[in-house]
Amino acid sequence: MFSYQMYISFLVLLCLVGIPRAAAAPCEPVRIPMCKSMPWNMTKMPNHLHHSTQANAMLAIEQFEGLLGTRCSPVLLFYLCAMYGPICTPEFQQEPIKPCKSVCERAKSGCEPVMKQYNHTWPESLACDELPVYDRGVCIAPEAIVQVQEAPVIRAKVKEIRSRNHDLSAIVEVKDILKSSLVNIPRDTVTLYYNSGCPCPPLTPSEEYMIMGYESEEQSRLLLIEGSIAQKWKDRIGRRVKVWDRTNGMRGSRR
Repeated sequence: MFSYQMYISFLVLLCLVGIPRAAAAPCEPVRIPMCKSMPWNMTKMPNHLHHSTQANAMLAIEQFEGLLGTRCSPVLLFYLCAMYGPICTPEFQQEPIKPCKSVCERAKSGCEPVMKQYNHTWPESLACDELPVYDRGVCIAPEAIVQVQEAPVIRAKVKEIRSRNHDLSAIVEVKDILKSSLVNIPRDTVTLYYNSGCPCPPLTPSEEYMIMGYESEEQSRLLLIEGSIAQKWKDRIGRRVKVWDRTNGMRGSRR
């Protein structure tokens, strides 16, 4: 489940990318058995498939038990739960948050071939086309939720984007460390590693950004993966991150 720091971190990420505050919407504890292992414990009905109650959603999601048993995709359960029992964050968005388009595409690419063996196709109700792309809207992905607790935040100027053997990386000059984490970040030139052939979020050389990324402690690497955020630098945003980090640290020390 979300820890206190994870939940606050997730909400701050949503706030900083410009999501307007909305009036509080009713949330309810997740009661769908298949989704109780997800890293959120509050949902809201109707869900993204227009089920008005969790009881209805529970009956509908059970049809995928056999497909889940094939282990055709490591993100299938996450995607299904994000659709049938979506995360509820009324502080920042009245409607439940949708899964990212790429999560749907990963689940579909792994599982539709299995479904076709039994003369079934990917359900139209779970189509990927209308889902948000993570750097253009609000959405959730497994990587963003499980790693956001230790997400580093830096102010950096982009020097260049490199491509070697289809591996992309961004070379940046760190101007300030707004929120540190487990990997040591020098105030110097550092490399941020993408985990795909897509430079997402996009960075422009010579521009200065606030970058909220992830890390691999084992490899001592800073990562730009799905869920990372890059905003053109504005002093007021940097100050907000510093104040939030200092306040959150004080809360953590009192527990």
